[in-house]
Amino acid sequence: MYGILLSALFTALTWFVRSILVKFVVFFALYFIGAEFMSYLAPKLPGSSSLSQAFGAIPPGIWYFFDLFKVGTGVQLCLSAYVTRFAIRRMPVVG
Repeated sequence: MYGILLSALFTALTWFVRSILVKFVVFFALYFIGAEFMSYLAPKLPGSSSLSQAFGAIPPGIWYFFDLFKVGTGVQLCLSAYVTRFAIRRMPVVG
């Protein structure tokens, strides 16, 4: 009886270590590397002044439809997705 309980305990402990603990450590390391890489990369990226100048040149008649379709929000989302994709592909561990 003692051997069966000990075997069940070792099986549960092995499952916990292999499926939960190792994945947690790996994903935490990837998150930490990504966060540190972005904090290193963020000051080196150009500012948003060129983007605001480009939006400033749009006439008011067209700007109405841009506001109606939320183009400004869409451009921000696309740019952040492209920057994130660029950063992830440049990481030696992930990309």
